[in-house]
Amino acid sequence: MKYVSTRGRAPRLGFAEVLLAGLARDGGLYVPEKFPRLARNELRALQGRAYAEIAARVMSPFVGGAIPRAAFERLVAETYAGFGHAAVAPLKQLGPDRWLMELFHGPTLAFKDYALQLVGRLFDHVLAKLGERVTIVGATSGDTGAAAIEACRDRERVEIFILHPRGRVSEVQRRQMTTVRSANVHNIAIEGTFDDCQDLVKAMFNDLAFRDRHRLAAVNSINWARIMAQVPYYFAAGASLGAPERALSFAVPTGNFGNVYAGYVARRMGLPIRRLIVGSNRNDILTRYLRRGVMATAKVVPTTSPSMDIQVSSNFERLLFEAWNRQSAPLAAAMEGFRRLGRADFGRERWRRIARLFAGFRLDDRGTAGAIRDIHRSCGELLDPHSAIGVAAGEALHRPGDGALVALATAHPAKFPDAVAAAAGVRPALPARLADLFERPERCTTLVNDLAGVKAFVTGRLNARARP
Repeated sequence: MKYVSTRGRAPRLGFAEVLLAGLARDGGLYVPEKFPRLARNELRALQGRAYAEIAARVMSPFVGGAIPRAAFERLVAETYAGFGHAAVAPLKQLGPDRWLMELFHGPTLAFKDYALQLVGRLFDHVLAKLGERVTIVGATSGDTGAAAIEACRDRERVEIFILHPRGRVSEVQRRQMTTVRSANVHNIAIEGTFDDCQDLVKAMFNDLAFRDRHRLAAVNSINWARIMAQVPYYFAAGASLGAPERALSFAVPTGNFGNVYAGYVARRMGLPIRRLIVGSNRNDILTRYLRRGVMATAKVVPTTSPSMDIQVSSNFERLLFEAWNRQSAPLAAAMEGFRRLGRADFGRERWRRIARLFAGFRLDDRGTAGAIRDIHRSCGELLDPHSAIGVAAGEALHRPGDGALVALATAHPAKFPDAVAAAAGVRPALPARLADLFERPERCTTLVNDLAGVKAFVTGRLNARARP
């Protein structure tokens, strides 16, 4: 399996190289040269299998020969052995043909664990084989940072720097990052938004001299391995609900578009997905595009669902690459124009093609609180704000003929206790292993939104860590 950049000006790479590269050197995102496909009999064979077995089968074609099959299967089995539910990603029935898939049974209580716990092990395996070290630099709107730090803490060949927007993540999300005492973990609070953090990370990767000097690697969903490791839970849902004979639709609370794009990949691989429903909060750039066909940024508004407080959804470029029939030059020009102007019309026909599969729905904070309250009253499920938006989006837009509807619950409600308690009148408790989270000392550096300053901080920390 080889990978190409959406911008078309970076070399083709194998899986191990793409894992370590993250962002392509031309500023694009790596995608497979072609999507593998599972036949109907192969889909049937997934029914009744354990989650780790399904995950290894689905991901193996993307890894190719970069990691021996037996070694890869062992890494996958180790990844999910420690999750807090025997089913790993259990389904709960909410109503007739309505399901909730819980994706918060990993160590940091968010769906990001399903990918990052594996990605950390993949880094270890590949770097040990190469005898190299890397510096991971990532941006988070909340959950990615905690999951990445948990996956990379104390790893011998990795230093990790995570940027988060100061004051714009929940206290639980922040403390899950800043209370980790491992020497290879470096937390940076940026005075700005998540988009500012994301821009700083991209700028560091696009400074090729800085990138090469510090051997930068990415764990954000710009890294293909993140997307790859999110695809299996779509297949796990399909296997549980009778695919390929039974069609499905998914409702996904969405910020950076990586999670719902993984659903698109599953569809390309043969899973019978009729529709992918995108749930947004007030920062609804994706919903506005899906409804009107124009992509236009606006000011980021803080909400009770902070992981979706995003105006530039990086992974949308991967979908546009397919909508452009993989023509890199016009896509690159369009993305550069969008970055410059904050507005783009990618063409009516491309919009229609995308809108045939994707639909968008938004809720403001008041609507989100109402959804949390209504879901709790109707079926007893206590959901975090992001998951509630996903369920509400599915209920609003699911159509007859769309198949079984699966809403993805992307975070444990205890990660957002204030919002949940205000809406439902019930304060969710943290699991026992995190019960002392608010008593742990924090370690974090606050920096202004300045590329030179952030680069100097990264260089200084790396130099200090390199001293005997």
